Amino acid sequence: MPSQAQVLEALKVVKDPEIPVNVVDLGLIYGVDVSEAGNVEITMTLTSVGCPVQDLIRADAEMAVMRLDGVNQVEVDFVWSPPWAPEKMSDDGKRQMRMFGFNV
Repeated sequence: MPSQAQVLEALKVVKDPEIPVNVVDLGLIYGVDVSEAGNVEITMTLTSVGCPVQDLIRADAEMAVMRLDGVNQVEVDFVWSPPWAPEKMSDDGKRQMRMFGFNV
């Protein structure tokens, strides 16, 4: 069974196609629960409600985590409270955004 840290690392390959930063460094991941049976539940948000790429991000997250040894199932739950804000980004995420010309 993978650790929460391993799940978060796997999620770093998942990017919002409109923003060139991974969902972990963007601060979109609100929680990761891993059961003893290898079931992973990810609680996350998006930068805006009604994001047109929500299904793509969900599928990418599920595929990324399913690659980890010991994972049997992945469920991604989107929540909108608390809402995402740029302050939730990691320092690395903010640096990446500035490299791509975003003002953060």
